[in-house]
Amino acid sequence: MSDLFSVADVSAARGPLRKMDIAPGDAQTPVQYTLRAGEQRIGLNAHLGASLRLVHTGAIHCVHCGRATRKSFAQGYCYPCFKSLAQCDTCIVKPETCHYHAGTCREPTWGEQHCFQPHVVYLANSSGLKVGITRKTQLPTRWLDQGAIQALPILEVDNRLQSGLVETLFKQVVGDRTNWRAMLKGDVAPLDLPAERDRLLAALDQELAALKRRIGEQAIGTLAATPVDLHYPVLEFPGKVVSHNFDKSPEVSGRLMGLKGQYLIFDTGVINLRKFGGYEVEVAIE
Repeated sequence: MSDLFSVADVSAARGPLRKMDIAPGDAQTPVQYTLRAGEQRIGLNAHLGASLRLVHTGAIHCVHCGRATRKSFAQGYCYPCFKSLAQCDTCIVKPETCHYHAGTCREPTWGEQHCFQPHVVYLANSSGLKVGITRKTQLPTRWLDQGAIQALPILEVDNRLQSGLVETLFKQVVGDRTNWRAMLKGDVAPLDLPAERDRLLAALDQELAALKRRIGEQAIGTLAATPVDLHYPVLEFPGKVVSHNFDKSPEVSGRLMGLKGQYLIFDTGVINLRKFGGYEVEVAIE
């Protein structure tokens, strides 16, 4: 993402949407957003407060194979890719149901490259406390995509299946979902994540010990990490969250008030660009 800061002067683009690139900031600098439309890029932070218009042309192209499709599946795939790709299988959403060992993985090579990698179990505060999992290499991207204001890695495991088994234990005592409306209102209270980690690990001590006996004592490692604070470029949070949808109206426009998660926050409503991956749009900033 080293070229994200070189695109801020671009003010128009056309092409199929992809999820926005997000580069981490620091205590003084909010994260940096880049809108992607085909091969074109627009740095959005520099355009906060400006009028932004996105118009869906009616065309949708699969984010994997590029073919035209009348309907998007799983945030941007055509139906054949949705049914054949490992990244679209249900075990991606529910990793504890991984079936690689049964010889039925849709794409064993892809699974080996993506699922048989170190994964992290983390706590995040996006609309309140939640547990989550991701590949170790996806931090902090995963937190930024969720609009988390705080995050803390707590455990590391060897592969995605194991991360799903651990997450399943945690879901007995803490949620794993983000309330996107609360996240976008910006009134999420800070949490003491180390204290929450200690509380949850103590509550699940016996369950985690049993899982270690099942999959190996060395399979689950405790991390001595410090919390990460994340700051987003927002001029004003919405008092009432109204959602825009290209399937209902081809044009989304208004004054760009902020960026959080994969959402554009307008003075007219919000839109989750990740939901509309592959939708061809014309973008203009005035």
